[in-house]
Amino acid sequence: MKLAFLSDIHGNAIALDAVLQDIKSKNVDKIYVLGDICYRGPEPKRSLELVQSLNCDVIKGNADEWVVRGVQEGEVPGQALEMMNRERDWIYSQMDGEAVAYLEQLPTDLTIEAEGMKIHAFHATPNSLFEVVPPFENDDVITNKLIVNEADLYIYAHIHKPFIRYINGKCVINIGSVGLPFDGVKKSSYGLIEIKDNGFQASIVRVPFDTDKVLRQYEDYNYPNAKAMINILQNAKI
Repeated sequence: MKLAFLSDIHGNAIALDAVLQDIKSKNVDKIYVLGDICYRGPEPKRSLELVQSLNCDVIKGNADEWVVRGVQEGEVPGQALEMMNRERDWIYSQMDGEAVAYLEQLPTDLTIEAEGMKIHAFHATPNSLFEVVPPFENDDVITNKLIVNEADLYIYAHIHKPFIRYINGKCVINIGSVGLPFDGVKKSSYGLIEIKDNGFQASIVRVPFDTDKVLRQYEDYNYPNAKAMINILQNAKI
């Protein structure tokens, strides 16, 4: 059985198209989406429509929460708050009530049982949509913050920097970002789990997409903060 986990699309429907095509070529059995679907990209509504068309399990990320109710003080650096809410307002204006209601009702984690394996999936941590657990954290921190329910694999997103680690017999995977990679690799990222014969293989898949076209969309659609977002996408770093 092959399971694909993707997240942090951030309104980059062109990147999502490329990832879904790659997933299709691998004959994946099930897809799971771990949040941050619309916010900060030029095609928020089409990104959401693509996700909904998959008829798969979807959970909420912090950026989905922001689309619903705005960015609040303390959630981002103070100097960024006004601009990030301008971006949020633009995203919100591209959506309809049904789309916003869909984001609002999303659950915050998934427990998946497949072929004798148990997987716990969430956006940032099991207890927060916002907490940051970077790749370089020590084993004790990752254990205390991420490995809180009994499972074989723990899969999360949020930080846009993919990695795979094994800690005390548990596999911890960050699947990176479809739409806004932050690790310097200018390609989409998603996680692929293959379960077979009571074992599994975990991998990070990188997929190229038409970056130049997305950069033009930011400008053509008059996206707020377009210059900063173009710089992030060009460099795959924040």
